Amino acid sequence: MLPYLDTFERIITRTLLVMMAAVVLLATVELAWLLGKDVLSPPLFLLGLDELLELFGQFLLVLIGIELLHTTKIYIEQRVIHLEAMLSVALIAVTRKIVVLDTKEPPEGTLLGIAALAFALSLGYYLVRRSRWEKGDPDPESKG
Repeated sequence: MLPYLDTFERIITRTLLVMMAAVVLLATVELAWLLGKDVLSPPLFLLGLDELLELFGQFLLVLIGIELLHTTKIYIEQRVIHLEAMLSVALIAVTRKIVVLDTKEPPEGTLLGIAALAFALSLGYYLVRRSRWEKGDPDPESKG
């Protein structure tokens, strides 16, 4: 029974990897489309603040996808989930939220909640990195 479950898990993770690659490709194409559309619309080569924020948000979305691809690849190769990689994905996601957040009318406590989340994730990332450095462990993502 266990060999079948291992095979099933391998098929699912590889399928997820392929689908995630397709999503990252589509998000990259959309980013290129948005950039081309914004740059070529009058006034030429000048971007407004809203356009810049939209482009940065889309760029960070692509970056999140790439990090998730990398994390999934590591899981397939090593059969472990690296906390450091997951924390970096979460930090990028919070950064994206900060970039695209409409600060004119944020709901009560939203900014404080996002700040607390960013601080907690940053602290967690720092502690994981420091722990690894103190042990003298090499970068876990460079194995293979």
